[in-house]
Amino acid sequence: MPFADLRTGARLHYEDQGSGTPVIVLHGMLGTARAHLGRVMDWLSADCRVIGPTLRGYGESTPKPRDFPPDFYRRDAEDLLAFLDAIDLSPAHILGYSDGGEVALIAAGLQPQRFRSVSTIGAVGYFGPEMRASVQRMYPVDWVTEEQKALHAMTEPVPIIMQWIRSAKMLIDSGGDASVSLAPHITCPVLLMLGEQDHLNPPSCANVFLARVPDGRLEMFDCAHPIHDQQWDAFQRVFGSFLRETDSL
Repeated sequence: MPFADLRTGARLHYEDQGSGTPVIVLHGMLGTARAHLGRVMDWLSADCRVIGPTLRGYGESTPKPRDFPPDFYRRDAEDLLAFLDAIDLSPAHILGYSDGGEVALIAAGLQPQRFRSVSTIGAVGYFGPEMRASVQRMYPVDWVTEEQKALHAMTEPVPIIMQWIRSAKMLIDSGGDASVSLAPHITCPVLLMLGEQDHLNPPSCANVFLARVPDGRLEMFDCAHPIHDQQWDAFQRVFGSFLRETDSL
């Protein structure tokens, strides 16, 4: 698989499969494009060109180790926009999962002309105070698997995950604006998808973001965080219909 060297200093490994209308997919924390969204990529590539970058510090992307400064979502969004320049990609749909969804919303607010639509799984754009307890429950860091450690060359995950927790709490305490202030700039249709049992991302927070978006909607699924894993048929139906609708605009 190819690499892209970016003006931001990152070097991103990425997958590129299929042909047709381009769709970018962005993975979440401790994932890669293939690890988190491989099934989605294979499904979409029957009709679309699917590009899956792995964000800096994850998988084979550099620099390492992965870290989470307070502005990590914005930094990842700037990497993404630089990546689109590096591969000379025309306006595309984008689907982001979890942290990748937050990055997608920021990127669409920064450079709306780059995107045909924005869809997210388990992302809300607004980190309200009701999220604080769930963020705190990510410690202790006994949920990180040996497979994840090996995938990201992570010898000691505790300091890295603690950075994420601290930065997320700082975001909550500073008003929660992950991408709310950018939302009015997003000119394409937006679809937020949340699981009813997703304890980190409540619909109340998603609705704060959507109230600022010119064309956005929320779809709920009977599952937890990884909708595309736990409700595959429903995800295909909802997201596939959304892509068809936006391509006809």
